[in-house]
Amino acid sequence: MLLLAMSAGLCQAELRVPDQETKREPKNPKEDVSKIGDRKVGKAVNFYSLEKEIQLGKRLAEEVEKTAKIVDDPVIAEYVNRIGQNIVNNSDSKVPFTIKVIDSEEVNAFALPGGYFYVNTGLIELAEDEAELAGVMAHEIAHVAARHGTRSATRAQLAQFASIPLIFVGGWLGYGIQQAANFAIPMTMLRFSREFERDADFLGVQYMYKAGYDPTLMVQFFERLKAMQKKKKNAIARAFSSHPLTKDRINAVQKTIDGLLPEQPAYAVTSSEFEDVKARVARLNSARRPAQRDPNRPTLRRTSDNEPILPGEVEPEDEDDRPKLTRRNLS
Repeated sequence: MLLLAMSAGLCQAELRVPDQETKREPKNPKEDVSKIGDRKVGKAVNFYSLEKEIQLGKRLAEEVEKTAKIVDDPVIAEYVNRIGQNIVNNSDSKVPFTIKVIDSEEVNAFALPGGYFYVNTGLIELAEDEAELAGVMAHEIAHVAARHGTRSATRAQLAQFASIPLIFVGGWLGYGIQQAANFAIPMTMLRFSREFERDADFLGVQYMYKAGYDPTLMVQFFERLKAMQKKKKNAIARAFSSHPLTKDRINAVQKTIDGLLPEQPAYAVTSSEFEDVKARVARLNSARRPAQRDPNRPTLRRTSDNEPILPGEVEPEDEDDRPKLTRRNLS
């Protein structure tokens, strides 16, 4: 059944009616979208229990929020949280999610172990519709569902077995530190192998689809990010650029859509609520940006107080002759 309760604005949502195609039978549970939630996608060698993973994520989230500016606009925060929680409820995740919005122009979103998830306002502003935003969020939720963060950490520890005592004594915040979105976060928590990135793409597009969104818009947004990477290398966050959105990677997502996802009668694309939130974010970002000065505009420099006033200049007023503000009647 198509899930259309994801947003209060979906009564005015744009829907896409898909073409009918024949899909192949899933070869294993991980390919069967009808079993999402009952699949053990995160089962692998892991030194961390789910409880320890949640504790770790909480500590890392506290470090993030020491320097990050969390958006306090309740409309933006509630909307993004609702979109994310809908995807979480249609995922394989076994942990609850805490989702917050960071006031930053950097195009980024990242999820820490244990379900602590952050979305930058820059990502919301770049997305053209709700489904594009949902696609990126689904990818990050997939990293948590598959436990990529602690699985990566476990692999690193196995590779450097002699350093394990130091890691557990000193704590993760003293190990493998990198700068990601201006926050100090252990590198194994956000920089995933190509294998894990492909896995998050594979699972994320399934979660997006299960939540009722048009999965092809994940491909559309990835292609736009890929074009941005080529045009301006610093246009998107390092979390994206560390594993470039290659043609093969994007094609793999499209292959998953074409081969595995049964067609729905219609897909959610966007809503009037998304447009309202995006407008709020644009105002938030505009207020933060410094006023841009026209570089071609001439500037005047006075060398003497006795120089005459040039045409177009206004004579300075005395201290007691300052202009007074009056309220204009707009009725």
